[in-house]
Amino acid sequence: MAYEDDLANRVREYLAAVPAIEVEEKKMFGGLAFLVNGKMCINIGDDQLMCRFDPEMTAELSERTGFLPMIMKGRELKGYCYVEPAGFRSQKDFEFWMNLCINFNDRAKPSGKKK
Repeated sequence: MAYEDDLANRVREYLAAVPAIEVEEKKMFGGLAFLVNGKMCINIGDDQLMCRFDPEMTAELSERTGFLPMIMKGRELKGYCYVEPAGFRSQKDFEFWMNLCINFNDRAKPSGKKK
């Protein structure tokens, strides 16, 4: 899966304006991941965002335009979703998803390091 450069730049610019965070970009999940303070925060695959959020918000978020559950190996991954372009076309909606991921990042568990 590739990713759209325009969307990557949009995410890059947004994260660059957030104070006191360290951002690293990595190719992951067939797209481009943005790690914030060492933890996966938001990804881009094709023209979609992949968001990491508080799993307790799933029901509320599923009502938003563009929300798609993240299914891997036949099961839904709690605390992750895809967002189709219709869900972040406006700047206000884009900021909603970005802030959702950034605000959860401090509470998110880091992935286990591979040895």
